Amino acid sequence: LLIRYNLKKMPATLFKQLLMRNFLFSFIAYLLYASISYGVSSLGIHTDALGSILIFQFFVTCFLCTFIGYISMLYSRQREKESEIERLRFENLQSRCDALANQINPHFFFNSLNGISSLIRKKDDEKTLMYVHQLSDIFRYILQSDRKGLVSLREELEFMLSFQYVMEVRFANKLTFSVRVEEERKDLLMLPVLSLLPLVDNVVVHNRIDSEHKMEISIVLNEQDELVVSNPVYPKLSAPDTNGTGLANLESRFTLLMNKQIRIESTEETFRVCLPLK
Repeated sequence: LLIRYNLKKMPATLFKQLLMRNFLFSFIAYLLYASISYGVSSLGIHTDALGSILIFQFFVTCFLCTFIGYISMLYSRQREKESEIERLRFENLQSRCDALANQINPHFFFNSLNGISSLIRKKDDEKTLMYVHQLSDIFRYILQSDRKGLVSLREELEFMLSFQYVMEVRFANKLTFSVRVEEERKDLLMLPVLSLLPLVDNVVVHNRIDSEHKMEISIVLNEQDELVVSNPVYPKLSAPDTNGTGLANLESRFTLLMNKQIRIESTEETFRVCLPLK
């Protein structure tokens, strides 16, 4: 019954190999025990029913070895299943994260075309070429983001340099950036790719940016290794046409990739988002 049960639970070849190995170990142990017992008997020590006892002990030993081997195999297979489940879980999280990141791309793409049109109308060839160059760096970073989960803080800030130029051209220098991060920390800290883009986009969507409402986005690394992105609040006169997916996606990616929560602090004067790094 035990053999039949095991054959149903695992491939026959694997079980036969396991059974033969356990049988071999049991047989060797039995021979050693029999040799010792025979030696004791040859010394004149009387042992009743020695043969029957040896046979009984042999079968008990075989059973115990088979049982222990089966338990060991079950434990090994359980560990393999747990590893497979963990791998599938990671792949699922990565797929969900890729889907969230991909939602960023179309929105930014269409907004960027307005800047090119404006420069072409002004016939500013030098600035147009620089704008296109910076825009190509931005799109290259975005298109390669689906192969990345976490990136260094340096990579994300270098991406923001190109993004900063595009935004300053688009808003005629009425939107500026202030970045204060220690140089030696940039390569040590990690965050999800494209973490800063939805924050800047959120500023543009929800605020007036003009001569009377100049916008400065501050990016600072605090003592808790949080990247703090803040801006003054100049709410638009009419509610923006947005469903708030940018920040929601960012929160989801931090949860999936870092198992950490971002902090959002909002007052009438300031909007602040704290991104935990690792």
